[in-house]
Amino acid sequence: MGNLLTEFEPKTSSKKVALTTLGCKLNFSETSTIARKFKEAEYSIVDFDSYSDYYVINTCSVTDHADKKTKKFIKDAKELNPASKVIIIGCYAQLKPEEIASMEGVSMVLGANEKFNIVEHIAQMDLIGEAQKIILNTHIKEVLDFNPSYSAGDRTRSFLKVQDGCDYFCSFCTIPLARGRSRSTTIYKVVESANEISQQGIKEIVLTGVNIGDFANDQNESFLDLIQALEEVSDIDRFRISSIEPNLLIPEIIHFVSTSQKFVPHFHIPLQSGSDEMLKLMRRRYERNLYEERVALIKSLMPDACIGVDVIVGFPQETDAHFMETVDFLESLDVSYFHVFTYSERPNTTALRLKGKIPNRIRSERNAVLTELSKKKKRAFYESQIGTTHQVLWESEHADGMMFGFTENYLRIKKPFDPASINQIEELVCKELGSDGVFHIGF
Repeated sequence: MGNLLTEFEPKTSSKKVALTTLGCKLNFSETSTIARKFKEAEYSIVDFDSYSDYYVINTCSVTDHADKKTKKFIKDAKELNPASKVIIIGCYAQLKPEEIASMEGVSMVLGANEKFNIVEHIAQMDLIGEAQKIILNTHIKEVLDFNPSYSAGDRTRSFLKVQDGCDYFCSFCTIPLARGRSRSTTIYKVVESANEISQQGIKEIVLTGVNIGDFANDQNESFLDLIQALEEVSDIDRFRISSIEPNLLIPEIIHFVSTSQKFVPHFHIPLQSGSDEMLKLMRRRYERNLYEERVALIKSLMPDACIGVDVIVGFPQETDAHFMETVDFLESLDVSYFHVFTYSERPNTTALRLKGKIPNRIRSERNAVLTELSKKKKRAFYESQIGTTHQVLWESEHADGMMFGFTENYLRIKKPFDPASINQIEELVCKELGSDGVFHIGF
């Protein structure tokens, strides 16, 4: 979630639009692209907590929490300007358009196919007035186009969308219903976007999508082909791969990153469970031994690599024994941190029909156990890096006189704020690890 886009300076139009984003990096890339469309149409882009004529909320629907956040943003927008028009886009809009349209204050709901034409749809809405709410929502099976997107506004990094949709249909997931089938653009067009990003002085690109390892097109181009081509983009210092499925993180990709001058040693690999029985119920496309092999290969080639893990607790039929399998497995792996998700029931998923629902209290307890283990893993990873030399990319974010940055292997660093350091890469030795879990430099 976040407000966007101070890079968009107002032009001559008297119409103001505010945008905000819930959810993933992919959503951020799309919100930024949509904001550029408004800018081209001479709307003034303002922060979401400002008075505006239009409020655009790009939604997520991975968890109930995201749905509740959407409702809060609608309420906030109408309090800022009761006469404003609120437009809902994103996954929640595709999955539950009628539910959103029934909410007080919503003027328009745009599905996956329609959101990129939002400027035209708003113009049409203004012409016909608000006699009725407008819902434009193509059936997800008919959503076939790939709409290129990348984020801008952060001087340091950009999220570049290279793939959309998913064909995997894991039993807990609604994303294929919200974003449609897996689809990609061509390598030529991705490189073209990367070159556009480089012209803005951005140093790092994060490759993003729903299932980026499934990058493919009618030219038989693969994700490995893509990253090999991006290595040749001259004015980008770093490329970072966002979440990639373990079965699609083939050894050739790992070997390439290990020798790359630009792709950084940071992997985020969803696990979801350390129990093969649970993985089968979740309809995942691997077993734990494959996951273990991928982690071992990464660490053998890149000992300082950072590896993040997604894991779900409280999935139907997850016994105490299944959960302990996950705990023991994660303890045994040389990984750096976890994103722990508590299972929540989602409409129209296979998991909803499974017996053996886990009480919410137990789900919360299991989340707490893994969250604590994640803290220990992260601390151990940081301690293993004491005395090592890395390159930190300093960000504009600063607080209490301190600025922050990340190394190539995702160590967070802070030092006294120096505006001349923003968007600069500095080589340094990680010496002092603070009690806050961050390396301190120049104190």
